Amino acid sequence: MRGSIVDTTNADLRRRLRFSWSPDCPVDIGGLRLVEIPYVAMDGAEKVGEMVLHADVTEAVLDAFSAIHAARFPIERMELIDQYEGDDNRSMAANNTSAFNCRIIPGTDQLSQHSFGLAVDLNPALNPYMFDATTILPTGSDRYLDRTLDVPGLIAPDGPAVRAFADIGWKWGGAWDGLKDYHHFSATGG
Repeated sequence: MRGSIVDTTNADLRRRLRFSWSPDCPVDIGGLRLVEIPYVAMDGAEKVGEMVLHADVTEAVLDAFSAIHAARFPIERMELIDQYEGDDNRSMAANNTSAFNCRIIPGTDQLSQHSFGLAVDLNPALNPYMFDATTILPTGSDRYLDRTLDVPGLIAPDGPAVRAFADIGWKWGGAWDGLKDYHHFSATGG
């Protein structure tokens, strides 16, 4: 099943993104698209989630999620980060799959690729971000640093999620040298 772009006005989208977007963001509201994406939930149920992406990558990301759906790779939830008041830590702790959020990279002063709508975080509580040996996000996800675990929704290097995003030219944060961001996929590799 393939997702679709939601027909919405800039004003409506601005209201929906009241916590994650502001005029100071590097992408104009008109450059973003709201999409609805079918996914297989952890219990095997069919659901439809929402995500905001940069207009230039929307079709490719819909293709990636179509392949993920066809592989029956489970996703916990897929809600706009505004459901968590734009708080990435709360969204990750809820294992929420999301994309656009105008914010900096933790531990730096650089804008995240999420600020441009060019990155997706997939099942983040099962696929943590490891900045260094003591900084693992979300809090409490340390056990999932063991990538050999057989856990539904865990992203494997040769698994359907990595293949689906590789097929559209996106890079996986789990393949980075040094720090690892196992839930992160991006158009730029960053």
